[in-house]
Amino acid sequence: MSQPLAEEAVGDAVARYLAEIGVTHVFGVISIHNMPILDAIFRQGRITFVPARGEAGAMNMADAYARVSRSLGVVVTSTGTAAGNAAGSQVEALTAGSPVLHITSQLDTIYMDRDRAAIHDVPKQPDMLKGVSKAYFRIWDGRGCIPTLQAAASAALSAPSGPVSLEIPIDVQRHKVSIPSVFPAPARAVVTPDAAQLDELARLVQQARRPVILLGGGSRAASAAATELVERGFCAVTSANGRAVVPEDHPRSLGAYNMTPETQKLYDDADLLIIVGSRLRGNETRNNEMRFPRPVIQIDADASQGGRNFPVEMFIHGDARLALDGLLARLPARLKTDSSFASDFVEGRRQAEANLEKGLGPYETLARHLSQRVHGGALPWVRDVTVGNSTFGNRYVRLAAPHLGVHALGGGIGQGIAMAIGAAFAAPDVKTVSLLGDGGAQLNIGELATAVENKCPIIFVMMNDKAYGVIRNIQDAQYQSRRVYSKLLTPDFGLVAASIGLRYERVTDINAFAKSFDSALAAEGPTLIDVDMTSIGPYATAFGGPPAGAAGGAK
Repeated sequence: MSQPLAEEAVGDAVARYLAEIGVTHVFGVISIHNMPILDAIFRQGRITFVPARGEAGAMNMADAYARVSRSLGVVVTSTGTAAGNAAGSQVEALTAGSPVLHITSQLDTIYMDRDRAAIHDVPKQPDMLKGVSKAYFRIWDGRGCIPTLQAAASAALSAPSGPVSLEIPIDVQRHKVSIPSVFPAPARAVVTPDAAQLDELARLVQQARRPVILLGGGSRAASAAATELVERGFCAVTSANGRAVVPEDHPRSLGAYNMTPETQKLYDDADLLIIVGSRLRGNETRNNEMRFPRPVIQIDADASQGGRNFPVEMFIHGDARLALDGLLARLPARLKTDSSFASDFVEGRRQAEANLEKGLGPYETLARHLSQRVHGGALPWVRDVTVGNSTFGNRYVRLAAPHLGVHALGGGIGQGIAMAIGAAFAAPDVKTVSLLGDGGAQLNIGELATAVENKCPIIFVMMNDKAYGVIRNIQDAQYQSRRVYSKLLTPDFGLVAASIGLRYERVTDINAFAKSFDSALAAEGPTLIDVDMTSIGPYATAFGGPPAGAAGGAK
């Protein structure tokens, strides 16, 4: 039996446990209510703490770090308002299924949950945290510190993954506890698919001549198996979060052009659809009105997703990789599929991209250059909710691998700057490229200082039209061009950049963009490229938002 270490404070135990299980970066904002933990992180010197300018940004950083590193993201906040500041960003992590451990604090145990008006007291804080978390834990006594930490990290990492909140009262953070010499690693629970269902699925696949697989974010770890299915005869479509699960330059992949007329025609001609790890979000399925081929088979690690948005002939509850590996083991090396259907996919992709390029107008050259550099350099591609992302960022700029794509799935603006910082810490040897809008950039503008302070290798590409562009377009299309509340007093970002030592370039001629971008690619630290859309002009086709009824949060 291992001998316990000398006693130490719970704050020290938390820092030690995180380091022992492989955590190298923690994001957050220091406060009187989390100082025992953060002081221990500093003294132990095993973890890099990244001080954000606000808790919302810190959560976005931990979220993006988790996605790009494919590991646990950790954020530390204070109690009350501070935990509330992180809540909106935690909704994004919940939407994306990001494995984030949110360690927050509480009042001394004698005061918490009693509404005694102590400083930072929020009696319903647990209710708030439960609402934005996959799971919620509280350490009531220091003796439960390590088991509770393990349980929380395990819950975050186990499929379906997601953010987990852990409250540690400030007096408990100071309790002395005995720490074991062996620290239990988080346990990733895996859902094993039913063998009989896989047998039946293999039978259906071998009957099909025009099978399609639709890959969502839940299939990111199943890239090899999904690609092998395409090699054997499937054609692939992805959600925006499932991009590059099958290589984006594969001829039988439509990528994320999943809501075009070309895709609908291909669905109409298909005779089998397998949906893997996708929630079939409304803004990617025309509010669930797309026509899918029959039969539809859905595979998901979350049992509650079965048939939720579309009727299915079979739901297989299981891990995506295990399910697709199991299906491959039951199939021949080559399926008897219709070769003309594969040719139709090639043409569908070509036509969808050509139509998109026409709609970009002068920005086609910008999007093309970004795609070449992002894909060719295997760079993380981080996008805020902005017109540029909705038009070309979510589909045209190709990804080199699924974990390199990060965007605000929940539709909330203003997260791109902070997400880029988290991605940059996860991929420090390459440049992270972040696509922003001027409106969203103003929400977390302070985090630009975080990027400069940490010399983060980031290129911020800001599409600056001095307005909430998509809202303005919707007002033109649906509200007789009453452009109320959508025009912005936009800062001079050159002055903002100069004030914090941020490298800055302003592009007023679209033909100068490639040179500016490549210059930023070669420079050290972060660069803000301000694309002046008022000088360059509008897109050829105005983007008017997602289908009616799916536009919540679009700006």
